[in-house]
Amino acid sequence: MVERTKYQQNIIKNYYKNQDNILLARLSDLVGELYLAEGKAKERHWKAAAECMTKLKIPAARVEHLVKLSNPALIAKVVEELNAKSA
Repeated sequence: MVERTKYQQNIIKNYYKNQDNILLARLSDLVGELYLAEGKAKERHWKAAAECMTKLKIPAARVEHLVKLSNPALIAKVVEELNAKSA
């Protein structure tokens, strides 16, 4: 097993400590991408948004419903809700 320096251990620890904030920022970025994307790129962004929402522990039924509707405004509302919870 590879030995990690104290600095590397702190970076890894901080990443996992802030993972929810990182995923929320990613989901927020994906909202803009979903508005602008077309074709296969749009499908890829929806898949990434669904993965982010799943990792953020949003119920699977809600994630499926949002992806099925494919409305970026609804994802933006989810981001607002999550921001309100974290504040």
